[in-house]
Amino acid sequence: MIFNKQTAKKTAEVLLQVNAIKLSPNEPFTWASGWKSPIYCDNRIILSFPPIRNYVRETMAKQIEQQYGKLDAIAGVATGAIGIGMLVAEYLGLPFIYVRPEAKGHGRKNQIEGFIDRGQNVVVVEDLISTGKSSLNAVKALKEADINVKGMIAIFTYGFDIATKNFEEENISLQTLSNYESLLEQALDTNYITKDQLQTLSEWNTNPSEWNAI
Repeated sequence: MIFNKQTAKKTAEVLLQVNAIKLSPNEPFTWASGWKSPIYCDNRIILSFPPIRNYVRETMAKQIEQQYGKLDAIAGVATGAIGIGMLVAEYLGLPFIYVRPEAKGHGRKNQIEGFIDRGQNVVVVEDLISTGKSSLNAVKALKEADINVKGMIAIFTYGFDIATKNFEEENISLQTLSNYESLLEQALDTNYITKDQLQTLSEWNTNPSEWNAI
């Protein structure tokens, strides 16, 4: 669920502006999964642009306050959301922790880094939602540590049906600043893409694992 349409399009605008999101329907990217994709997203880039990272930080923080109320800490998903998660926690005056994909194999063997007590309330910050698998893995680790996860907030989601299903099955509320639909609307409004490219980009989103660009 997006915060609101205006915020979704504004967020899409700034992500395109700094090439955190690139659209290339004619020369698709290849993801690590092997999927061919006309879009590539790396939201860590926003950390290098102070006005944009401040916009994302403040917008995300205000959404957290409105949607989730009082919290004890903010939890970021390693590694992509550590930076923005820490900025949001700083803005809200809250402690920050982050969750590794798996426990370290040495030292204290932590999967959750930072201090938090059992039973405390957190919102998980993520930079990008694709299938939701890695994000929900972080939620699982927090729950196993008896930490109460009130929900998750991300900068952007591709809006895949599998992600919606995964979050529903785990009964986790997901909020995002922007999504794929709003991105395409903004890209078309600003002539970043043509109407023909819009059709190609829409077709990919409905069946990304089997989509092949001509």
